[in-house]
This record gives sequence, C-alpha cells and structure tokens, in this order.
Amino acid sequence: MTLSETDHPAGVGGTKATVFVDGGSGTTGLGINERLRLQKDVMVKSIAEDKRKDPAAKRALMEEVDLVILCLPDHAAKETVALIDSMGNAGPKVLDASTAFRVAPDWAYGFPELEADQADRIKVARKVSNPGCYPTGGIALLRPLVDAGLLPADYPVTVNAVSGYSGGGKSMIASFEDGSAPAFELYGLGFEHKHIPELQLYSKLTRRPIFVPSVGNYRQGMLVSVPLQLDTLPGKPNGADLQAALARRYTGSKYVSVVPLGNEAARGGRIEPEALNETNQLELYVFASDKHHQAVLVARLDNLGKGASGAAVQNMRLMLGLGEI
Repeated sequence: MTLSETDHPAGVGGTKATVFVDGGSGTTGLGINERLRLQKDVMVKSIAEDKRKDPAAKRALMEEVDLVILCLPDHAAKETVALIDSMGNAGPKVLDASTAFRVAPDWAYGFPELEADQADRIKVARKVSNPGCYPTGGIALLRPLVDAGLLPADYPVTVNAVSGYSGGGKSMIASFEDGSAPAFELYGLGFEHKHIPELQLYSKLTRRPIFVPSVGNYRQGMLVSVPLQLDTLPGKPNGADLQAALARRYTGSKYVSVVPLGNEAARGGRIEPEALNETNQLELYVFASDKHHQAVLVARLDNLGKGASGAAVQNMRLMLGLGEI
C-alpha cells in the first residue's frame, strides 16, 4: 500500500490528531482540506489515488487514524461506515458529510449549538453526521422558538431559501460557470427534497414543513427565511419576543450570533447572502412589523462554511478534544 501524509506544524506538546478525508475532491472535501491545512494540531493522512477504492488499503489506513471524514455519495458513505463497523475497536471515529445518517438515531447530529448539551454529545460520539446547509439555517431559527413555546410543533411552517450554485454538485456548478444555467431558479418542487426529514426532526416539528429552495447565479452564500403570521401564534408574540428567544439560546456562542432588532440591516429591510463567505459564522435576524403582526426570520451563512466544510472542522475538533479555533 502506498500512503502519503500532509504534515502541519506541531501542535501543543508536539502531539497531533490524525485524520483521513475520504472523498476530498468535491466542494465540501476541498473546503475541509483547505481548512485542515491551517490546523496546527492535526495531521492529515491520505491514500494513493490508485488505492482509493481498494477496501483493504482503505481499511489499513483507517486503522492508523483517529477520525475519518466522509465526503462521499450516500451509498459510498454507507459502505465505508459498514467497513469501519467491521473493524470493531480498531475503527476510527467517523464524521459523515452525506445525508445517509442525518436522522439515524445512533448518530450524533453535528450542530453543536442545537441545545445546551449538544456539543458534549458530539465530543463523546464515535459517529457524527454533519448537518445540511439549508437545515442548519432553518433549525437554528425554528428550534429555539419551538422549545420556548412560541411556535407550536404542529405549526404550518414554510422555509424559503436561496444558495449560491456551489452547493448543487458538479453538474450544477458546471452549468452556471459555462453560462448555460438561468440567473435564478426554484427547485425541489416535488416536495421530496432530501433535507426535509432533517429539518423537521431537529426543529421538533410534528407537521412536515414546506421547503422551497432556490439557487442564484453566484458561487456561495445562503439565506434561509421563515415567514410567520404572529397573530396566529400562542400569546401573539412580537418581534422582540422572537429575537429574545433566539438570543437566549445562542448567548455565548462563538459561531452563531443573533442580530439585535433595529440594526442597520434590519432598518434597511434588505439582506444579501454573501457577507459571511469563507467563515464558519451563522447570523440570525428577526424582521418584524408590530403594525401588521408579521415577521420574517432569516439565517445567513456560507453554504460551504457553517453549511458544510466549516461545520465539519468544528465538529472534528470537538470529536478529537481539540477545542475551538
């Protein structure tokens, strides 16, 4: 077997955690590898290209590492997880970026800010599913309101979202970059988008939400929005009530911030999707009209950052006990 290693500067005490990124040629894998090059306390091990699909070679490499990050199609992720399971105690921890295990009960969900002890669950888990980009924004907005009793679990929720084309896979990226794609389009209109089960489960919704994704002619950056008729909610909350519930949930969070009511973006009544590109940040906004008893909740993030590669590195560091960066 031919292996290669990419070494980074020594970490604290000269020790390094070892990681293998399986499927590093897609947008998520490339983003993870780019971020890992900045980690001083992590060594990335890789397998020679001609051995990449050799189960014996992959198994031998995985016996040498602390954690494997899977950036594979669902079926390939399932095959690799089955291989890891067959290794018993010799198997590494696994962080999966596909949709294969996001609602699996024996996997920890990799949104550390989901609730107070979620980061602790991720730290001790051997299997963690990295969240989808759209659900990250939707769950971040909805879950605190459901937990606070401001939004009933059976409320007819609609989630609208727009992303840059980098989240759509190789064919979509190619169509936008060669000019054959439209400037903007809705998709997922068959009501079977793969992110809906995850969005519903972790938002604690008992009624299946309507999810309307869209893609614009720009590379990366995402807005996820949830419109609400406030006079249909229990207690008829106003915008300040919603903002306060979100702020309570994310107080002290390094990566999730709740923008105060009355800031410049809110007063302008506009928000664009690219401001957080190349970061692991997630911003939450409440745009509200007390006059009309209406609100629109908005999450802004980089679909390749907190929506994919940034979240993966955040989860990796928790799983390896390395702390935040």
